[in-house]
Amino acid sequence: MRKARPAPNGFSLIELMVVIFIIGLLATVVLINVLPSQDKAMVVKARSDIATLSQAMEMYRLDQATYPDQGQGLSALRTAPANLAMPQNYRAGGYVKDLPNDPWGHPYQYQMPGRDGRPFEIFSLGSDGQPGGSDLAADIYADAR
Repeated sequence: MRKARPAPNGFSLIELMVVIFIIGLLATVVLINVLPSQDKAMVVKARSDIATLSQAMEMYRLDQATYPDQGQGLSALRTAPANLAMPQNYRAGGYVKDLPNDPWGHPYQYQMPGRDGRPFEIFSLGSDGQPGGSDLAADIYADAR
């Protein structure tokens, strides 16, 4: 009597290679579709942060009757500047909890006066952290520019 051969356990090398190839192909398709969305999300987050800081700046102006000067900058939203005209009106704890960095880790910029006759401008220097640029490296303002 012949003994029946036991069924092989596990997968062959070819089966494993096919599965790994399919997983790699799926991962590539997902990455190609997801990475551009991340870049867009970073720009949207920067615009949202700028809008929040701009609102805090308006609250500061309502309390102090003026915007912080260029030297005081955005830090005036966090801690009271030394030479306030109406220090009693400065809100306890400041106007923002923390001064965030942009999504690329650079501090937001404050310019007084702003462009196009605006009293101030808050903006991000984009992914490269340098003025100007294009695409992701372009400066980001609250309004689409």
